[in-house]
Amino acid sequence: MIQVNNLYKSFEDKEVLKDINATFENGKTNLIIGQSGSGKTVLMKNIVGLLEPTRGEILYDGRDFVAMSKREKVLLRREMGMIFQNAALFDSLSVLENVMFPLDMFSDMNLRERQKRAMECLDRVNLVGAEKKYPGELSGGMQKRVAIARAIALNPKYLFCDEPNSGLDPKTSLVIDDLLHGITKDFQTTTIINTHDMNSVMGIGEKIIFIYKGTSAWTGNKDQIMTSTNQKLNDFIFASDLFKKVKEEEMSHQQK
Repeated sequence: MIQVNNLYKSFEDKEVLKDINATFENGKTNLIIGQSGSGKTVLMKNIVGLLEPTRGEILYDGRDFVAMSKREKVLLRREMGMIFQNAALFDSLSVLENVMFPLDMFSDMNLRERQKRAMECLDRVNLVGAEKKYPGELSGGMQKRVAIARAIALNPKYLFCDEPNSGLDPKTSLVIDDLLHGITKDFQTTTIINTHDMNSVMGIGEKIIFIYKGTSAWTGNKDQIMTSTNQKLNDFIFASDLFKKVKEEEMSHQQK
């Protein structure tokens, strides 16, 4: 579990995050949603240590990340897996070598053990047979699945995903969502996903944090979001005609 308590972040005289309080639970897909510029990416960067908060606490299972020494933070980062928006694969490495990269860097396994573990991860994302290919030979969806395999290679306790469905078609996005949700359940990871994808919100949003102008404006799950009375959240979620229709049908059903 990751807890964010009274978190503030400023850049010079601009306050981007204001008194953020949030709990991200293990074994659940925790989603951070909000408009572009709302502060959700800054929040995730603070949580993983890419940015230093102006003040506040970030607790990893009770361990205060902000107060840790540099060495302690390095050790904690070995418990993290990260999936970046553009997959961030190494073009000069094969699929297998990409997945092995964190194992080469941080594990004590011998070569055979590292190869075996990498193949297990590729099997988990249904990419056995693609291990000799290079990123340039893969579709966008396959690249994201390689990135997921690499992120779980070290059996992380905490998994961070920044817009994992960015640039993907709806069908492929569902595949990625199912993979992330399955991995979260199977390994009881604390998974945090930044997303704009409303299909992800309604499909795997077990815990949802809505960020509005740098504040945590609403917390709930995919079922509660349909009946929320938070106007700012509704304006964001139901901006499309499709979700407006779903909302109207849900409210109509409740009134019967």
